[in-house]
Amino acid sequence: MLKVRNLKFHYPGGAQVLKKINFELEDGRFLSVLGNNGAGKSTMLKCFNRIIDPEEGSISLNGEEIRRMSMREVAKRISFVAQAIPNTQMTVHDMVMLGRKPYMQWGFTENDHRIVHEAMEQLGLADLRGRFLNELSGGERQKVMLARALAQQPKLLLLDEPTSNLDLRNQYQVLQKVKEICQRTGITAVMVIHDLNLALQFCDRFLLMRDGEVFRYGDARVVDREAIWKVYGIHGETADVRGRKMVLVD
Repeated sequence: MLKVRNLKFHYPGGAQVLKKINFELEDGRFLSVLGNNGAGKSTMLKCFNRIIDPEEGSISLNGEEIRRMSMREVAKRISFVAQAIPNTQMTVHDMVMLGRKPYMQWGFTENDHRIVHEAMEQLGLADLRGRFLNELSGGERQKVMLARALAQQPKLLLLDEPTSNLDLRNQYQVLQKVKEICQRTGITAVMVIHDLNLALQFCDRFLLMRDGEVFRYGDARVVDREAIWKVYGIHGETADVRGRKMVLVD
């Protein structure tokens, strides 16, 4: 379980970005973090895996305080998929193998190779293992980065706008795969995303942020007309369309 208590952060000389963030997230859940630009969503994610250090508060994962861990120990428990997708001349296999770096002693083991191959199989990348990243499409590269994150064998998977550079087909493929991984393995996923309809289709928990604070948190019922107006400043509501919840804007 992820527990966040009284999390605060501000950049030097700047205003408070995060103001007493509090919530708990059970294992195996897929959480979408929603809100306008500047609400503090990506900053919060970076606090979770210590890309930046919060000024105050507690972040615990299965009873362990993340802020007291070394970066190596954090990397064994939390993986991060950034918005930017590398476009470099590195093979798919080698990029995914970087996910095993926190566990490496003197070199990669047979077990490391097994875990990497399993991660590539899960994302349908086995046939691409010898290809260079700069030869792949944006959707394929995003799947490689997700495979690298899974190769870390994390308890918590963080995704910062993972669909922003993907076409519609790849958006659905990537998010469906994350949903399946959460359900099958018990990994907890936290995703920053702007598309409310994608969030409603694939996620089971929702955290709406406004001005550095949690405005609402819970299941899909928290995404209602009032929340859409107060968080996004637009008039809209959720409706059931063919058994799925969707946001319809007035």
